[in-house]
Amino acid sequence: MSTQHPPVIELRQVGLTYAGPPPVVALRQCNLTIERGEFVTVVGPSGSGKSTFLNIAGLLDTLTHGSYHFDGIDTAALKESERTALRGQRIGFVFQSFHLMPHRTAEENVALGMMYSGVPRADRICRAREALIRVGLAHRMGALSSRLSGGERQRVAIARAVAATPSLLLCDEPTGNLDSASAEAVLALLDELHADGMTIVVITHDQTVAEHGDRTISIRDGALYERAAT
Repeated sequence: MSTQHPPVIELRQVGLTYAGPPPVVALRQCNLTIERGEFVTVVGPSGSGKSTFLNIAGLLDTLTHGSYHFDGIDTAALKESERTALRGQRIGFVFQSFHLMPHRTAEENVALGMMYSGVPRADRICRAREALIRVGLAHRMGALSSRLSGGERQRVAIARAVAATPSLLLCDEPTGNLDSASAEAVLALLDELHADGMTIVVITHDQTVAEHGDRTISIRDGALYERAAT
């Protein structure tokens, strides 16, 4: 019997059209498979469809065409509550704007991120500490997020995203608000997580960031094109 894991992301003729009027095609029908352990970057100009792709991959939007299997699960067959649970348990999100609570410590921010991921309460603090150590912030666990640098805040956000050991780390412009040194540190951290077997998808407009992927997907006018990462 095969023990091979199903792809983390499997899109088959997936598309999203907003009803209008007039109808607006946000993502043209496409096929895409992302295997476990891959690091894929998604690039394209503003308005190209990157955010739509992220919302579909992250189970935030419901597609209007095709099928999306996540971790082998047919997401179209799920109730909204089941989609929410799957998203909370198996997808870690990292955004450009961090989305940390300013008057909570780094440790508290990471622990709070696991409230809806199915992690038992007693385990949250332990996992939060382990995740912060993993991202190099053992010395800043008790610091308020408002007292952290931009690079430190993004590392807290990454710790929060990976603390529940998700199937997918989905990042939206993770270096967009960072200076060059902090951006390099965050990219090095993503490379380390990838080396440890994490499946990572990064949406970016920055070619330097895109080069960190095993492969790169371009989006233009709502259409996906695969090209070799440089």
